[in-house]
Amino acid sequence: MNKTIFLSGICLGALAIILGAFGAHGLEKMVDVDAIGTFETGVKYQLYHALFLMILAGMKQLPEKSKRMVFILIIVGTVLFSFSIYVLATNTLTDFNFKSIGFVTPIGGLLLIFGWLLLGYRVYREQV
Repeated sequence: MNKTIFLSGICLGALAIILGAFGAHGLEKMVDVDAIGTFETGVKYQLYHALFLMILAGMKQLPEKSKRMVFILIIVGTVLFSFSIYVLATNTLTDFNFKSIGFVTPIGGLLLIFGWLLLGYRVYREQV
């Protein structure tokens, strides 16, 4: 499980760097400044949680079952939060109105918060 968590962090991190470069260099002529700022917010949160997963993978204090639940919350939360921000920021580039699915962004944010809180709770409860 630790290898899966660590590799997931690496993949999310690499993708965040790619998307960040695209946002900084590819989007500037396609969308307005506010949309680029919004896109960058998604990149930042994705990168933060990529690093979070890499640290989680190396934690020896938690049993695998605890890590697994935190991992699932962080992965699903990051996908819902960051990826919905990406499509909302680039909404003007497509015919589909992504604002109609904008409700997934706060759901993703809540899952991220729950992941952090669950990690804190599990660390607190473990006899280290």
